Amino acid sequence: MPFPFVLPTTSSISFSDFFTSSTHPSLPICATTARGVLRDALKRHKRTRPSSQASNLPVVESALNEYIPYLFALDAGLSGTSCAGEEIDLVLVKELEVEWRTTLSATIPGREPPRIKLKSLESELFFTLSTLAYVHSLQGRAHLHTLYNATLPTPEQRASAISAAMKSFLEANSIHSYLANRATQCATQSAAVDIQIPVLGALAELTLAEATLITVLKDDPYPAAVIEDRNKQNKDWMFKSVEIPKVRAHLFARLCLASCDHATKAQAMLARAPNVSEKLTQYVDDLRRTAKGKACRFLGVDAELSGKTGDGIAWLRGANKELGFTSTSTEEEKKPSGLSKLKKEWQEKREDRKIEKNEGWGSDAGKYEEGRVVGMLLEKWTKTNDTIGFQLVPPSEPLIASMPSGREYHVPKMFITPALDEDAIIRMRAPPDPSDAAFGGEEDDSDDEERTANAPGAFPGSATYTDTKYY
Repeated sequence: MPFPFVLPTTSSISFSDFFTSSTHPSLPICATTARGVLRDALKRHKRTRPSSQASNLPVVESALNEYIPYLFALDAGLSGTSCAGEEIDLVLVKELEVEWRTTLSATIPGREPPRIKLKSLESELFFTLSTLAYVHSLQGRAHLHTLYNATLPTPEQRASAISAAMKSFLEANSIHSYLANRATQCATQSAAVDIQIPVLGALAELTLAEATLITVLKDDPYPAAVIEDRNKQNKDWMFKSVEIPKVRAHLFARLCLASCDHATKAQAMLARAPNVSEKLTQYVDDLRRTAKGKACRFLGVDAELSGKTGDGIAWLRGANKELGFTSTSTEEEKKPSGLSKLKKEWQEKREDRKIEKNEGWGSDAGKYEEGRVVGMLLEKWTKTNDTIGFQLVPPSEPLIASMPSGREYHVPKMFITPALDEDAIIRMRAPPDPSDAAFGGEEDDSDDEERTANAPGAFPGSATYTDTKYY
């Protein structure tokens, strides 16, 4: 369950106020027009209902893909490199100033994140590419949502959704990795948390952890069994036992441990970044716990398939501890208390409602979903062992200490910087028509939104009470 990123919004600017070009005089005005389209797309996406935002992501992605080549053309002009085989002579009139609203910085609950004033084309490039990476992650999230609906998808639909989600995460990973490497070459650190080196590196590790973790989803039958078990329309009176090959169970455990390693690295990087959103740091911790818990569960399945039910139960108890559902070794022999069990069930139902509404789901990184799978298997194996097997259940700590190393599945792909095609470069050799003005966007500026949103007692999008006349 990927992190629910919020797409940032930005202010309106005209590149013609900051850059001039003797070789391609139309470049600043063309870049301004493409940026205005993107600005409007981000503003409208923000105002779209959360349940409908997933269907609007292709519009935002298209606007980003249209604008980003112009950014790299401007960057090539400033750095003296060629673009589409042509040299661009670009002169800096004055330092670029632009505002972006941060979405990964810590804020007071109930308030929007602040807008940060940024200088330099580099900051504009970083925020724009980060937004594209967020869009890819959100698209992967939308693909995975089909796996958690009440109606179970067919094996073909499941495989297609997982493949598309995996591709989206790897695209996001390539962008974050590119930005993290490029940020290390900058002399100064940005004031915006979203594009600081530790955060960019953490997001690169996070997307790779998510891409690695979902590799086991296609062939993992247990989550589907849990979803079917709580399906109200399920007419099966008896639980159909699921089977998983022994070799693949051990392989899946190592893949989950690799995902856990990436999440651990992301957690360490975020700890070095000040003022990071608590939602993001909590999600990374939950993802690390989920990956470790899944690894314990698969190793338990491997032990149970070998006839070692006692070891399998110990692995499941260790999984519960890694997920944070038990705190001490003495609790392994006890059943959950009524209050803790009630709290866990309430949180699980709350997550179910979020999935049904398609709003804000997955903020727990799948921790409670994995807890359900572990609970189902633990109840089944304990009952079998108490009535048939009578095997001794060892403590889980020595087993967890002897876990194997993780195994990587993906080879991170390199980000290929997009470039304008030759025809577009040729067209920009002509001077702009004096009667044509660059399109800066039609949507209201963020300052107007803040005055409306922060009005005391006002609902989002409503007029302020000071505008109302009483007679």
